[in-house]
Order: sequence, then C-alpha cells, then structure tokens
Amino acid sequence: MFPELNKPVAWRCGRFYFDWQKNPAPIVMGVLNATPNSFSDGGLFVDPAKALDHAFQMIEDGAQIIDIGGESTKPGVTPTSAQEEQDRVLPLIEKLQSAGVAISIDTYKPETMKLALEIGVDILNDIQGFQNPLNVSIAASSKDVGLCVMHMQNQPHNMQDQPHYGNLISEVSQFLKEAVSHLSAQGITPDRIAIDPGFGFGKTTEHNLSLLHRLDHLERSGTALLVGLSRKKTLARILGSMSADRTIASVAAALLAVERGANVVRVHDVKPTVEAIKVWTAMHLESLDTTHTKINQ
Repeated sequence: MFPELNKPVAWRCGRFYFDWQKNPAPIVMGVLNATPNSFSDGGLFVDPAKALDHAFQMIEDGAQIIDIGGESTKPGVTPTSAQEEQDRVLPLIEKLQSAGVAISIDTYKPETMKLALEIGVDILNDIQGFQNPLNVSIAASSKDVGLCVMHMQNQPHNMQDQPHYGNLISEVSQFLKEAVSHLSAQGITPDRIAIDPGFGFGKTTEHNLSLLHRLDHLERSGTALLVGLSRKKTLARILGSMSADRTIASVAAALLAVERGANVVRVHDVKPTVEAIKVWTAMHLESLDTTHTKINQ
C-alpha cells in the first residue's frame, strides 16, 4: 500500500487540485525545454510550433502537468537573459492555457515568474528553492499558485565542482524544511508546495543513488514530493555508456522514486512512465478501477 508517511492530502496548483485522498496514484509532469542547449533535448523544441506539438503529445500520453523551461541549467552553462527566456516560454504558456492540464514555469528569475503568473501559470518551479526574497514575494502574491521548491548545492555553473556533504539526507531535508517554513511564514500553506531534492544539482552519482535509496527519509512537512531523475547522467553512468538510450533506465528510476513516496515524477518520456505507473498503482491498490483504465474482459 501507499505509506501514510509519504501521502500528503493534496497539492493545490492554480486552477488544479491534485487530491491524493481521492486518487493516490502518482502523477507525471512532462518536460518541455524550449532551449537550444538543455542536456537531453536541447534544440529539439526551440521552434514554438514543434514545442506545442510536443506538449500536446505529452498531454495525450498522460502528462497532467507540463513544465516549460527557457533556460538550460546543466553544469557549466552560460546563463540566459530574462528577456530571451521570456521570449521562449511566455507564448507557450499562453497557448497551453486551454490544454486541460496544469502549466508550470521552470525559472528562478523573478521577472519571468511575475509575467508567467500574470498570464495564468499554475506552478512556479524554482531550482533555487525560493531563496530569492523577490520570488517569495511573487509566490505570496497569489492565493493558489503551486510551488516546486528544489534543493541545489551552489549554482549551475559550479554545482558539480566536487559537491560535498557531511550528512546528505539531513542537509537536503534541513534546506527544504527551512524553505517551506519561510514560505509558510508568508502565508503559503504546505498544500501549495512540492519539495524536490534536486537529483543531479550539486550531487555526485553516489549522492544521487544514496538520495534515491533514502528518499522516504526526507521530512515532508505536509508537502508533496516531486522527483526528477529523467535521463540524468547518473543513469548513463549506471548503464556504462554516456551515449546509451536512457528511456528504460529513466522509467525504472521513476518507479523506484514512486515506491519511496514520490507523488510527482518529472520526465521526458511520458508515455512509458505513465504506463509503468498505471501497472504499479494497480498492483498496490489491487483494483484496476482506481487507475481510471477500462479493460475489456
């Protein structure tokens, strides 16, 4: 069954309300990188028409959230200007408003956050964990926008320069706990927050594996748990080849995260992940009705 420790009541995200009391199945967030240089799909969806086609395909495949990013945060990358980021993402947010799924903006820039919120984005996904007071103020200006609060050691340009922890789980948990507490002090309730331990952000392969193994040890404080392991370099290292197709490994990692309490998995390969989660959910609930799947007998 689903561990009670890792089962928040809900995640309120703007126009959407993910209620795990009514349906405890984990949900899939599809990645839409409108960038020329993201680590896995950079350049594939810079063309707005291709980006929209990909978004609608992910929705058809079962994604309940589309996470739109306009700046690569892979190690050592040169930062993108706020204007360039906005030119890439804001038109997509506008055109996906009526798509029937929650729309998330992956940004740490307050200027972009503010404009995305004005357009009607449902989730603000900040890799810096809302450490910028301006971002906290923007989040607090809305009564219902959802937040993704991620842990990252250092910044993208130097986060993989020999990351070190005295106690990995304790330090990640403490950072996230303090971030949630600070947001709560600004009137943002835990049911609007998902915490993300930040796989690959200031962490070695060994750190990532340890974090995944002990994911259910993270202190949740009533928040949802979001995990992004999709196509990460750690998986390539496990496979023994940096050029290996990481789809199956990514699906396996997503299921391992779900097994340890993840409520949301952020992925590139939506269809196989959705299908794997349906099987996992059916097994754990011992009832196909709860998976919203109809099967002819």
